[in-house]
Amino acid sequence: MSQTPSLDKTDLHILDCLQHDCRLTNKELAAAIHLSPTPTFERVKRLERDGYIKRYVAVLDAEKIDCGFVAFCYLKMKQHTQENALRIMKAVKNIPEIAECYNISGDYDFLLKIYTRNMHAYQDFLLRILGDLDCIGSLNSCFVLDEVKSTRELPLNGLING
Repeated sequence: MSQTPSLDKTDLHILDCLQHDCRLTNKELAAAIHLSPTPTFERVKRLERDGYIKRYVAVLDAEKIDCGFVAFCYLKMKQHTQENALRIMKAVKNIPEIAECYNISGDYDFLLKIYTRNMHAYQDFLLRILGDLDCIGSLNSCFVLDEVKSTRELPLNGLING
């Protein structure tokens, strides 16, 4: 949040519009924020250049592409060393089934969000992929029964209106 002061309300409105629909044309975006197209385009380019906009993506339906089995895996390192932490962080970046990885506090060291086809594929993933990482001491899995809410949108309304 330390970077927020350099953003004005128009920048925040642009970010809010784009996080809801990144396929807006520059003309549509300009109309939504009540600015002409040229300064809108320049602001978007600056927001991209300054790293506020990391990338534009399509949100896929995991069920329709047969990757709808979702597990959260709590992972504990065998020993708390920088080397083990770095090995895990490097490994997860190259494992496509792991959609998200967080270094967390508490009883476990990492929280992984994993997509597979089904329970059998998840078991195979644990044995074949995570089982090969000898720096893992223990893990605990929980499985998603129903996705109630899933978004990557940030709560910008308070910043825009506040």
